[in-house]
Amino acid sequence: MRPFAALIAASGLALLVGWPGISGLRAADYGQMGQTFPIIETDLLTTIETRLRTLEANGGIERMQRQMQEQAVASVRRPKPVDGMAPASVKREWLFDPSIVTEDDIVDAKGNLIAARGTRVNPLDMVQLSQALVFVDGDNAAELAWAVKTWSDARAKIIFVSGSPFDAMKPWQRRFYFDQGGTLTAKFGIRHTPAVVSAAGANLKISEVPLPPAAAAPARAPVLSGGGKVS
Repeated sequence: MRPFAALIAASGLALLVGWPGISGLRAADYGQMGQTFPIIETDLLTTIETRLRTLEANGGIERMQRQMQEQAVASVRRPKPVDGMAPASVKREWLFDPSIVTEDDIVDAKGNLIAARGTRVNPLDMVQLSQALVFVDGDNAAELAWAVKTWSDARAKIIFVSGSPFDAMKPWQRRFYFDQGGTLTAKFGIRHTPAVVSAAGANLKISEVPLPPAAAAPARAPVLSGGGKVS
């Protein structure tokens, strides 16, 4: 056999070119090699459609929708409490520098350079904190009463770390906020309430304030009179 012919045969190409001796081969039925079973699995889409029709017929879909709506409303009215918070037992104070270092050039709408990459920028050099931020446990009546009586609506924003800001708005007749996901308390390093964040020049002053025994006693929210005023 010539080298070229041997290479073709060895590589299996003889099957494709009809090499002599190969053309005589014929296909054969070797029978069943093992036990077989019919395919009886139900189509997935058919299964899903059947279940949905069953739920629709017995009111299951409507119940699921209502449950989802109730859960969504509940999560908005009473968000998940911030983890790791506890009432302040000792007074702590420290300064927080809000400065950042720019990772890219910052330009205005016209392309004018405001701050080059790597510039240290302190937001308080441009805008001062006009209102203090007061963090409280909204489920602690004493903390909430202390915050409302100490800080007017114009002087501070009262921010809950637990409880329902919505439920507290009506009896106290002012707006409350919530530290969603503990973003602010984590940034400032706050672990105890009440805590106050206020302006201090180029820094922010953060204070965790333990309540005096009298203030720490249970306090009730004010009751609205017929005229809608706090009594």
